[in-house]
Amino acid sequence: MKGVAVLDRATAETYAGWFRALADPTRVQILNLIAAGGPVTVGEIVERVSVGQSTVSAHLKILTDTRFVLVEPRGTARLYRVNQACVSCFPSAADVVMGRDAVAFTSCEAGR
Repeated sequence: MKGVAVLDRATAETYAGWFRALADPTRVQILNLIAAGGPVTVGEIVERVSVGQSTVSAHLKILTDTRFVLVEPRGTARLYRVNQACVSCFPSAADVVMGRDAVAFTSCEAGR
């Protein structure tokens, strides 16, 4: 084990937040819907994932806090879209945690 680099704490905390955000099947469904369908409103998500508006809103807050999803106010509505920079780094996060070479975390931060 000597000479093995340990993942820095800030990066580990960011990755742990990403993994926690995707540990719920409803959030995975919501992220999949947003990724496949482009910018969507809460109402459109509610129609597709069969959970209530308050539940969808709570899940969207977690997805926006971790930066998987970005929100754009449009009139009285809010449109949710995937943050491509963050999503493209997620597989790399898994590789890094498992000790494999991957995209540098700093390149993922550019999408914030």
